[in-house]
Amino acid sequence: QNNYYNLSKEIFKYMSLSKCNALLPITFFSHSSSAPASWLLKKLPTSSQNEEHPTQPAEAKNHQAKGSVSDVMDKAKKLIDAGKQTGKVKGGSKLDALFKHPLYNLPRPELQDDDWLLRVRTNEDPQEKKSYEKVTWTSDVETHPPWLRFHLGISRWELYNRTDHNLVQLTEYLATQRILGAVQKTGGTQLKLLLSFPNHGQALLKPMKQSRDAETDVNLFYFSDFERHNAEISAFHLDRLLGFNRIPPVIGRLINATSEIKDITTDHKLSKTFFKSPAGNVCFYGHCEYYCSTEHPVCGKPDGVEASLAAMLPDLTLAPRRSWRSPWRRSYSRTKLAQWEKDPEYCNSVKQTAPYNQGTRLVDLIDMTILDFLMSNMDRHHYETFEKFGNDTFLLHLDNGRGFGRHSQDEPSILAPLKQCCRIRHSTLLRLRLLSVPDFRLSDMMRDCLTQDPLTAVAPLLSEPHLAALDRRLATILKVVQTCQEKHKDVLYEDLGGYDADKL
Repeated sequence: QNNYYNLSKEIFKYMSLSKCNALLPITFFSHSSSAPASWLLKKLPTSSQNEEHPTQPAEAKNHQAKGSVSDVMDKAKKLIDAGKQTGKVKGGSKLDALFKHPLYNLPRPELQDDDWLLRVRTNEDPQEKKSYEKVTWTSDVETHPPWLRFHLGISRWELYNRTDHNLVQLTEYLATQRILGAVQKTGGTQLKLLLSFPNHGQALLKPMKQSRDAETDVNLFYFSDFERHNAEISAFHLDRLLGFNRIPPVIGRLINATSEIKDITTDHKLSKTFFKSPAGNVCFYGHCEYYCSTEHPVCGKPDGVEASLAAMLPDLTLAPRRSWRSPWRRSYSRTKLAQWEKDPEYCNSVKQTAPYNQGTRLVDLIDMTILDFLMSNMDRHHYETFEKFGNDTFLLHLDNGRGFGRHSQDEPSILAPLKQCCRIRHSTLLRLRLLSVPDFRLSDMMRDCLTQDPLTAVAPLLSEPHLAALDRRLATILKVVQTCQEKHKDVLYEDLGGYDADKL
């Protein structure tokens, strides 16, 4: 049970993400280089600067892995075999048909040089040539490790192209590569680790803190809730199903707390927090603002820990990001309300304030609002953008661990930006409507996608009540838009580029 590295590779051979990536083929590979990423990449010229600088199945109720490695493998094979018999439509999976729909293949403006975030150095300074003598990465993209190809594929309009074969290779890399180092990442309120892989790859790890079917207590404030590893994974897939492509790729993985964290960490503060529980399980708690104590440890079974691994964005020295305070940020007080909670006309003032008074920023934020409402995430106090693209770019949908906390009730206040502004992208609305029809029901599409994550071999990432909640909340969003259209004429932000909406 301790050979988690080999287990991860074997599980991934059967539970690839091909179904969620237009049936792209899986290939295993290996690259090596001694060059740091900063030697290879360079910032592109900046074109514009920001002016303001049903019931859950019984087997899902027990989330721990039972038995030997072969038991987990057998379960993985059964899940794949079962998946082959379901979700078929006209000779292919419903998910494949969804992603082939025109709404998921709308043309983008042709990308110019300044629409790419980064590029490979091509004309090195003569003085730097010595630094490149031992570099094995070249301008040939096929020689680049998948994390680097991910970075080089970031554009003004999205983090990645859904049809890019590298998306499969990147998630495979995160799920199977040997972990070389693990240190605690600074910042934030809860425990998270920064993992290092061969070829200078890195991932952000968020460990499992509670069972998947544990609902957030109704008396617990949103800012006091645990972050969930399955929420991070599910948010990535939901973001893709909505057609946004604004969350860095995330995948689940079984981690050995002893051999893949404790024994290799150089973080002495972290290593001092390891202990063995009375039940004989390996536990640790790290150092953070909330829930980092012996009363709130991360514990293995006995040392196997479930976790989400997210691909890291380019280093801030290469691609600086700007953090924006959300106009609909909550007060984070137990007694006070934010201004938007008291003023139903609040959006009028937001519309007159930069950057929401022009461009797509307002509908970008409403896209994020829709994502948050579907997964019931109340903790969106800030968002980020890449500085290079100024105000003319997408929003990064980061830190989604507080989503999917409750399935038994919805949080209508999350939809305040949509309700108050009555504005939404036409393409977003059409995709929402598409995901509400029986052939492409959102819950079915999510179940189909999540079945392909390696951790599904242990238990479903989202329980059936959570999946059912997605359909219920989607119906609520469509009803809010319908109410807006009955009251206002300019609800839709037209972004279909001349396409006939009736034919999409």
